Amino acid sequence: MSPRTPGAELPEHPDRLWRNPEPKRSYDVVIVGGGGHGLATAHYLARNHGITNVAVLEKGWLAGGNMARNTTIIRSNYLWDESAGIYEHALKLWEGLAEELDYPILFSQRGVLNLAHSLQDVRDSMRRVEANRLNGVDAEWLDVGGVKDVCPIVNISPDVRYPVLGATYQPRAGIAKHDHVAWGLARSADAAGIDIIQNCEVTGLDVVGNRVVGVQTTRGPIAAGKVALCSAGHTSVLAAMAGIDLPVQSHPLQALVSELLEPVHPTVVMSNAVHVYVSQAHKGELVMGAGIDAYNSYTQRGAFHIIEEQMAAALELFPVFARAHVLRTWGGIVDVSPDASPIIGLSPVDNLYLNCGWGTGGFKATPGVGWVYAHTIAHDTPHPLNAPFSLDRFTTGALVDEHGAAAVAH
Repeated sequence: MSPRTPGAELPEHPDRLWRNPEPKRSYDVVIVGGGGHGLATAHYLARNHGITNVAVLEKGWLAGGNMARNTTIIRSNYLWDESAGIYEHALKLWEGLAEELDYPILFSQRGVLNLAHSLQDVRDSMRRVEANRLNGVDAEWLDVGGVKDVCPIVNISPDVRYPVLGATYQPRAGIAKHDHVAWGLARSADAAGIDIIQNCEVTGLDVVGNRVVGVQTTRGPIAAGKVALCSAGHTSVLAAMAGIDLPVQSHPLQALVSELLEPVHPTVVMSNAVHVYVSQAHKGELVMGAGIDAYNSYTQRGAFHIIEEQMAAALELFPVFARAHVLRTWGGIVDVSPDASPIIGLSPVDNLYLNCGWGTGGFKATPGVGWVYAHTIAHDTPHPLNAPFSLDRFTTGALVDEHGAAAVAH
């Protein structure tokens, strides 16, 4: 297929972007989870390391879990050096991903505003801007007038419960089309000879001594030299099959979209205090999210009061949305670690690798985590960017506490 300009329209769509092969009885690497992280890992195993005897196992349909249930926000303005490192690496990859995959992922760098509503918000936000700048991340502090210039529809009246006092702004941040990202990654992995196997649930991990040697699935046993887990909210269930008790909890995370509207919202707006974030998708619908449900669950739905509070917050910030109709709501399953940072690296079981604990921030990391996870699997040692996110930090105390920068679901 001839190269295309990144973001250009595809020609007539082929019948299939990837094969649907029967699973072989053994692979060098088995990746459990056919979402964005699993597909990106497969893509970079082939592209960066020449490893192609790989299977990606997905219990449902490809990218039908959190990859299809997120709000597609991409940013790298995290507080700590470790987080800024991996998310900025991901953002740089996002900027060239359409060309790399030869597939239009519709990455729109429209910027992200993180609003401040109290003096403590202002102090914390300014600190984060300076930390971002030290790490080479584009970030700036905007006063109320600056917020209005970037997003004219934000309500900056002082006579509301949580008046806007300013915001951090990352101009290079934005959104992408999540299903296009998954399709482009799957197409690339398949073209390299990697098997993408849908409707194949892993029901057990085969461990001999202290080494994983394969998986049990609903489509039969599969031997594996290495097994890489990346199934978001269900990773703790899979790890338990190998006797590993991960320090993560799974929660529902809800979002919603409105009916289609004319372009009215030029950027992405997030607010911790009123707990809502809003963007406008490529087709025109408003995409909104809020925080996780407090209870633990593996269901892909949540409680109505979260939606109610989210809508109240959105209408306070954006009175112009008052007559818009909610079209549909959905939920995903997020796995949250004690320090709101991911776990990426080796496990206590030889040749078994972990990628979990992303909470609400997994989508934005997709190409970056695929890059470093593939390195970890290929070399059996962490990449420098994911070394700080090892499982043993919860015993050494070397936590990467991102509750402040990751407090809003995104």
